[in-house]
Amino acid sequence: MCAKERSQVADIDRSLYDFTKSEEGSERLDAGLTPEIVREISARKNEPEWMLEHRLKSLELYHQLPVPDWGPSIEGLDMDHIVTYVKPPTEQKSDWESVPEDIKDTFERLGIPEAERAYLAGVGAQYDSELVYHNIQESVSELGVVYSGIEEALENPKWEAIIREHFMKLITPDDHKFAALHGAVWSGGSFVYVPAGVKMDFPLQSYFRLNAKGAGQFEHTLIIVEEGADLHFIEGCSAPKYNVANLHAGAVELFVRKGAKLRYSTIENWSKNMYNLNTKRAVVEDDGVIEWVSGSFGSHVGYLYPMSILNGTHSTCEFTGITFSGAGQNLDTGCKVVLNAPYTSAHVDTKGISKGGGIQTFRSSVLVTEKAEYSNVAVACASLMLDDESRSDTIPAMDVRAQHVNVGHEASIGRIGDDVMFYLMSRGISEAEASTMIVNGFADPVSKELPLEYAVEMNNLIKLEMEGAIG
Repeated sequence: MCAKERSQVADIDRSLYDFTKSEEGSERLDAGLTPEIVREISARKNEPEWMLEHRLKSLELYHQLPVPDWGPSIEGLDMDHIVTYVKPPTEQKSDWESVPEDIKDTFERLGIPEAERAYLAGVGAQYDSELVYHNIQESVSELGVVYSGIEEALENPKWEAIIREHFMKLITPDDHKFAALHGAVWSGGSFVYVPAGVKMDFPLQSYFRLNAKGAGQFEHTLIIVEEGADLHFIEGCSAPKYNVANLHAGAVELFVRKGAKLRYSTIENWSKNMYNLNTKRAVVEDDGVIEWVSGSFGSHVGYLYPMSILNGTHSTCEFTGITFSGAGQNLDTGCKVVLNAPYTSAHVDTKGISKGGGIQTFRSSVLVTEKAEYSNVAVACASLMLDDESRSDTIPAMDVRAQHVNVGHEASIGRIGDDVMFYLMSRGISEAEASTMIVNGFADPVSKELPLEYAVEMNNLIKLEMEGAIG
């Protein structure tokens, strides 16, 4: 990037910090990061002493660790201007009608009340730093499945012990600066426990809305799927556009036991003033399966690389993702896989789309350890640039230390062919409609992995991006 371009990016970043007043009825702590703020967050949540100690140690690490240098520049993100805790003007509800009208209206415009339909086993909705709604079908509870806010689960001695055993063990505070930040100021999120042998017929869903200006959202999701169990968990994220920078630095920790299967689907539609620095990680035991389905839209800058650690023999990872980067966006996405046992396998298939000068980077890391004999890895990424302004990069890394493995990587970058456009337009289809049809076809491998309603949502997001309507 030349000096002029760096100056332009810096001007954009600084302009995001025009200060605006807080939302009526919300409680906001002071901006910045101090031990006093961390203690206040912990006290508001009435946490056990070990969690406060964890927060304070994480804060120390945050101040010691350098800013990550592997992705796009985040020099415009100034934590002195970010509020780490915003309490919405309501307590958590278990029935939708009890949620305050203004918050309910926000989620209704996003389609959340439709989450009450029978095909979902349970629903949670977080607004800023706290859950405002959570419900689970009685029939699911009778199977022994636990789905609650993680803070609520901490109040139960049985679940507190399990949370303490697993919390930030996959994503440790010393992983990187924003993992430490998360450990210090995390708030809200979900706890899911699926007992051995329980196979969920319908998915659970959690939806996160960061509505406050100049704030951060730091939810923590912890899921444990016991031996032989099966779960599909869906996560949706969104935020309105402001003229101030917002930050998302959540964490997702997934534990997949022997013979278990977990599909984790995400549609992230953050606004273009958002720095999305999320961390997701899964560990898989013998014969276990982790499936990631990821759709990344919005965000001013994005770092998103879900990681799978295949510790069990015959364990499997599948990652299917799509990223759409438009004007003013620099999205650095991909995945990491560690094959750490024999007969493991990983399959990665990603799509990237850039338009209007957007920058989209696919970044992958595959480590095949000495233990992973007779394993297989296939990584494929395809990028589609829709104009001459946009940019797409592929940065793969493969570290193979075993002798008898099959490892492959393929990448392609292209544009919409003139012959295809001519064919469609000669049939009476407008240029804009033709472009959208082609992009939807390009994204089909991802959308077909989602439940119908979410596939429709993703296709609508692509249409809005193509029209330049998403702010």
